[in-house]
Amino acid sequence: MPTNFTVVPVEDGRKPTQGYAENTLREEDEEELDLSPGRFSGDGVAKEDSPFINNTDSDKGTLYDGKNMALFEEEMDSNPMVSSLLNKLANYTNLTQGVIEHEEAENEEGAKKKTVKSPQMGTFIGVYLPCMQNILGVILFLRLTWIVGTAGILESFAIVFMCCACTMLTTISMSAIATNGVVPAGGSYYMISRSLGPEFGGAVGLCFYLGTTFAGSMYILGTIEILLTYIVPNGAIFKAEKKEDEAEAMLNNMRVYGTCCLALMALVVFVGVKYVNKLALVFLACVVLSIMAIYAGVIKSAIEPPDFPICLLGNRTLKNQDFDKCLKTETIGNVTVPTKLWELYCDSKSLNATCDEYFTLNNVTEIQGIPGLLSGVIADNLWGDYGPNGMLVERKLQPSAPAQDTSQDLYKPYVFNDIATFFTLMVGIYFPSVTGIMAGSNRSGDLKDAQRSIPIGTILAIATTSFIYISCVVLFGACIEGVLLRDKFGDSVKRNLVIGTLAWPSPWVIVIGSFFSCCGAGLQSLTGAPRLLQAIARDGIVPFLQVFGHGKANGEPTWALLLTAGICEIGILIASLDAVAPILSMFFLMCYLFVNLACAVQTLLRTPNWRPRFKFYHWTLSFLGMSLCLSLMFISSWYYALVAMVIAGCIYKYIEYRGAEKEWGDGIRGLSLNAARYALIRLEESPPHTKNWRPQLLVLLNLDLDLVVKHPRLLSFTTQLKAGKGLTIVGSVLEGTYMTKNSEAKRSEQNVKSTMHSEKTKGFCHVVASSNLRDGFSLLIQSAGLGGMKHNAVLMAWPGSWKQAESALSWKNFIETVRETTAAHQALLVPKNIDSFPSNQERLGEGTIDVWWIVHDGGLLMLLPFLLRQHKVWKKCKMRIFTVAQMDDNSIQMKKDLQMFLYHLRLDAEVEVVEMHDSDISAFTYEKTLVMEQRSQMLKQMQLSRTEREREAQLIHDRNTASHATLNDKANAVPDRVHMTWTKEKFITERNRNREANVGVRDLFSMKPNQSNVRRMHTAVKLNEAVVSKSQGAQLVLLNMPGPPRSKDGDENYMEFLEVLMEGLNRVLLVRGGGREVITIYS
Repeated sequence: MPTNFTVVPVEDGRKPTQGYAENTLREEDEEELDLSPGRFSGDGVAKEDSPFINNTDSDKGTLYDGKNMALFEEEMDSNPMVSSLLNKLANYTNLTQGVIEHEEAENEEGAKKKTVKSPQMGTFIGVYLPCMQNILGVILFLRLTWIVGTAGILESFAIVFMCCACTMLTTISMSAIATNGVVPAGGSYYMISRSLGPEFGGAVGLCFYLGTTFAGSMYILGTIEILLTYIVPNGAIFKAEKKEDEAEAMLNNMRVYGTCCLALMALVVFVGVKYVNKLALVFLACVVLSIMAIYAGVIKSAIEPPDFPICLLGNRTLKNQDFDKCLKTETIGNVTVPTKLWELYCDSKSLNATCDEYFTLNNVTEIQGIPGLLSGVIADNLWGDYGPNGMLVERKLQPSAPAQDTSQDLYKPYVFNDIATFFTLMVGIYFPSVTGIMAGSNRSGDLKDAQRSIPIGTILAIATTSFIYISCVVLFGACIEGVLLRDKFGDSVKRNLVIGTLAWPSPWVIVIGSFFSCCGAGLQSLTGAPRLLQAIARDGIVPFLQVFGHGKANGEPTWALLLTAGICEIGILIASLDAVAPILSMFFLMCYLFVNLACAVQTLLRTPNWRPRFKFYHWTLSFLGMSLCLSLMFISSWYYALVAMVIAGCIYKYIEYRGAEKEWGDGIRGLSLNAARYALIRLEESPPHTKNWRPQLLVLLNLDLDLVVKHPRLLSFTTQLKAGKGLTIVGSVLEGTYMTKNSEAKRSEQNVKSTMHSEKTKGFCHVVASSNLRDGFSLLIQSAGLGGMKHNAVLMAWPGSWKQAESALSWKNFIETVRETTAAHQALLVPKNIDSFPSNQERLGEGTIDVWWIVHDGGLLMLLPFLLRQHKVWKKCKMRIFTVAQMDDNSIQMKKDLQMFLYHLRLDAEVEVVEMHDSDISAFTYEKTLVMEQRSQMLKQMQLSRTEREREAQLIHDRNTASHATLNDKANAVPDRVHMTWTKEKFITERNRNREANVGVRDLFSMKPNQSNVRRMHTAVKLNEAVVSKSQGAQLVLLNMPGPPRSKDGDENYMEFLEVLMEGLNRVLLVRGGGREVITIYS
């Protein structure tokens, strides 16, 4: 029938604790509104509580949203209400700038959170402009004209297209990753590490860090080159006395000024990054104004080309700093006088002076350095002009008379190549000019909507810069004379910046703009690189870097800045922008390669969490980008590429070996799972060939009362047998149900894993809870493993105390396990005295591993010693094989055959044939069998209490002194019983039971042993004698393990036979084959 509910408000003056988040469920909610059925009825009288509702929740701290969900209240701590979860997710903001994972952003103690202003940057300010500023830089201003002149328009176009395509494809992949969930501040490192795992993340993160650091070196070198070459050419400290020392003097100047500049920039960054950020807009304005000045100059050159004359001697370009007029002689007042140029080539000012041969043979010509957009010079600049170091910069179409003696050319004012030029070098030098695409993603913490802004802003920035670069290649080739393009430092136009000669209104616009642009880029590199290193250090994946995670009180990475400055100094000591550029190209290309790999892997694996908002990606584009990155690495410099890959590989292996274990749900783990699934399916298609057979072990462990492994040496023996190869599953069973033993099972697993780690056993661990040990071990034998990766052998310790056990379950479980492994066609290995086996640290010296090959069960007995001797513990032990010859066997021929068999098996072992002649069964054997059967029979008949069982056992022990009369007296005696009310039927039943038991005991003395058991005992005794006589001093004895009896009646006798067989031996390994051949003589 319907129930009436009454809403009873509870007055409470308490306020919500500020420590809880807004969406945390409060105690007041629970007390203010109670709608539970039966809590209050219509008459207002409290009824009995519902069994599903715990009314002490306020005491226990279990908070849940009203009683409508009372059925789930006990799960609220781990499984929050959906409404609460959605509220948290909707209000999620990236409040912290720095590399703090979003899952760690909330304080575990529930401390009061600081109110931080939400990030407000949009696509244009937050992504587009920073990317533009980072991409357009030093290479554009200082090297692009030289690249166009040296490589030609067509090859320069190919270089620009390849590099821009590489970054565009990488951006598509990066956009997919960046829009696949919230990207906290940390940018590219965060994306790669969370997509590819800690090993790849650390390796690529450090590569990206090194790339950013060397980029700082490159920008500083660019700054100093502009300063010393174009702004203050007289500021050089080192000056060359000889012409050939000029290059070295320039490098030394670069080193000194570069080091000073680096120290100054590092100091600015150390004092405060806010100053760098304030200047960022100024630096960006410099870049934009410089680009506009270039385009303005191109347009003006079509109308009125600027006047920058170039002086040619024959077809050779001349440096015109030391002369004003491009003439050999000039007429002043009808008098012909030599010019300054004459003085440079002749030994005196006289017109009759001896002059340089080439100067004498060739005329001087003056041409315009900037013919203009419509001049048609583009046709001359289509093709490249590579050459060695020291090659003269010549105009191909200009007529020239060659000179015989060129030895003095170095000392003449010619323009030379300062380095050897070739296509791949151009690629390496140009590539840094397209880096900087990560600038937007690195600012993800400041963006209003990072998932929308990063793809749009970055792709637009790359499209814009690609257009600028491609148009500049064509326009430079169309406006500037080829010899001026190939003149790297503008020596032929009075040391003007070549790109500045084209600019309007003045070359100084470009010089000043590029100077401040390079300064700004250097400062930003020195700001970004230490934070990247700090992020990697704080992740804890590279232990030796953890010191760099610390910084000033405000979080500034002081130690990381010092390391960055140190690495940056290495680049500055190289002192050549052309040498540093390919180095940082490698590191950036490595980073971009792994961004593409991350996207491709996630796309191909179809990971459920891979749901990017950016839809314009495809795995083929990612693979194309990855291939392009790899190609560009080896095109730029194959040896730098190898070094970068070796560095990344070393970091990867180091993190894998020493790093902290992290689970970031990365794609490589998904890739491993897919590969494992594919391999498992392939393995299951057909059973392994004999040549591929190796023991895949299921190790059955027993745990003590403290849930600690009883026999850790069992795991040591596993390690020695496996040497880390193949499959190892370590299993154990807890008695009870899973619900009651769940926590104990987990604790047991941790203990077993800890023991496995200490014993260096590589494998899997599984602890199950079962109603009894027997069923638990049976389940493990049946179901352990997966697909083709299932065990084919079981390793378990011999139950040494089976005779003393209070219950027969221990040896019964053992025999049932033997039967099950046989039925499952699995091999069985049973070591006796396992605790006396050597540990992994021991080294057995001289000794033998003795194999007693009684019956052939697949060759496992031969294979095991070979596998053991692969391990350093058993390495020095020799292998001996014994086999048994009966009366009818030819022992000499058996030995020859066995030696030949071992020769074909490629096993080194001594062979011995032991002859066992038929002999009469000894009285000892007969007596031993009789005692065994009497004991067995006695225990079967005893369905009595423990006290009565001990009394009966004592009776058998004293059978030689006891008399039948004593037995009769004992039969008539009234046993001790608990006082109870008897009926006649109960009395008769009890009397008959006692009489049957006593009759059974009397029959024990008159019984005769079973002949079959006598024969088995005889075999065990004789074999044991032979083994003890030959192998008592062996380090390990391997024996064929006889199968258990088909009838369960003789189970205890079976245990006795095995005990006799191993008597007097220290280390024994009983081996039972799995019914298949495991060793072959064929290749």
